[in-house]
Amino acid sequence: MEKSNIINITERTTSSIYQWTFNLAEAIGIYDKTAHILTSTFLLISAFILLLFVDYLLRIFFNSIVTGLIKKSKTNWDNKLLENKVQVHFSRFILIAISQYLLPYVFMGFPSFTSTLSKLLGILLVISIYSVVNGLLKTGRDILRSSKAFVDKPVDSYLQVLQIFLIFVIGTLIVSQITGQSPWSFLISLGAASAILMLVFKDTILGFVASIQVSANDSVRVGDWIEMPKYGVDGDILQINLNNVRVQNWDKTIVTIPTYTLLSDSLKNYRGMQESGGRRIKRAINIKISTIRYLSIEEIEELKKIALLAPYIEKRENEIKEYNILNKVDPKVLVNGRRMTNIGLFRAYIKAYTAQNPNIHKELTLLVRQLAPNEHGLPLELYMFTKGTQWSFFEDTMSDIFDHLFAAIKSFDLEVFELPASDDIRSLLKNYSESSNINQ
Repeated sequence: MEKSNIINITERTTSSIYQWTFNLAEAIGIYDKTAHILTSTFLLISAFILLLFVDYLLRIFFNSIVTGLIKKSKTNWDNKLLENKVQVHFSRFILIAISQYLLPYVFMGFPSFTSTLSKLLGILLVISIYSVVNGLLKTGRDILRSSKAFVDKPVDSYLQVLQIFLIFVIGTLIVSQITGQSPWSFLISLGAASAILMLVFKDTILGFVASIQVSANDSVRVGDWIEMPKYGVDGDILQINLNNVRVQNWDKTIVTIPTYTLLSDSLKNYRGMQESGGRRIKRAINIKISTIRYLSIEEIEELKKIALLAPYIEKRENEIKEYNILNKVDPKVLVNGRRMTNIGLFRAYIKAYTAQNPNIHKELTLLVRQLAPNEHGLPLELYMFTKGTQWSFFEDTMSDIFDHLFAAIKSFDLEVFELPASDDIRSLLKNYSESSNINQ
């Protein structure tokens, strides 16, 4: 039997059900508009029950049967379908399609309402089709991401282009549903007016495209802490609109920037830092290079009294002793062989001290390193993460660490570089005074 014949038979059957229900209402003494209302109410309840039953069957099919088969499958690509909820969007499409077919017959006695209802259901059907196709596109993106051939390819950019094209097509179909005109006539009219629209709604169009790309990339969300020095932005996003983004800075001032600047300009988003659970400390102590030297045996023994440093010194002494014996090093010359320096032990002490600090994150990077020496001395940089991301906690933890280190550095006979240091000035004045007295 041809498809058109099946549709005609179904339509006649549906119309017959409405007529039979209407006649039944008249038979019990209900006429005219009231009969139509009761008939539509009865059929609406019946259609609702049918849709609930279909929804129940779809849930069983997708959630139990299809999901079970996918989980048992050895392939990974079908799991991406579940992650992007393609089965959910497809079941909604089926329910809306059934509703679009049934509900106009339910309200046959109200032609004006039926026309409006058909347009509304048509729009919902178009949106459900978009959800299914968009879910499939995201699934394709995830599958390509896991492929070695596309690891270094901008897969997200490809998806965004397809999504923009899809949204344009869906928008055209929705307008066609509302106006009742062919999509082609709408496209022809839009092409003629595109120059004026681009000029008048330039910021809106740019903001719209930016909103789509920001949403697709998940690059910025409401509540994210972003920083854009060019626009004086350093705070939390309060709202993302089509035309602008509102940001509350830490000084409680509100900054509004165009939405498209999120794409056209660079920004720093601290969401990754907040989600990691640790905030980076990256600060150096500049050591005065002239104070760096080898340590004597007596000085090493004195530093062994530092509980955190003793295990490291003992281990290091054994390594150095073995190396010097193996290479027959002459200990009379200091530069021969290997020896401990005050800067080396200070660096080891900093690492041991921060490693036992309960406010430092042990699962993230923790190191103390020397940077290239410069006109300000030798930078000894602390690179580590606090165990929390709150601003006050971060600042307190970092300040406590450096308070201790600035006080402890004297135990290693090292000096922090200052330009110029007050001690240097006093030393020069003292030397000048002594030399003047001798000359006199």
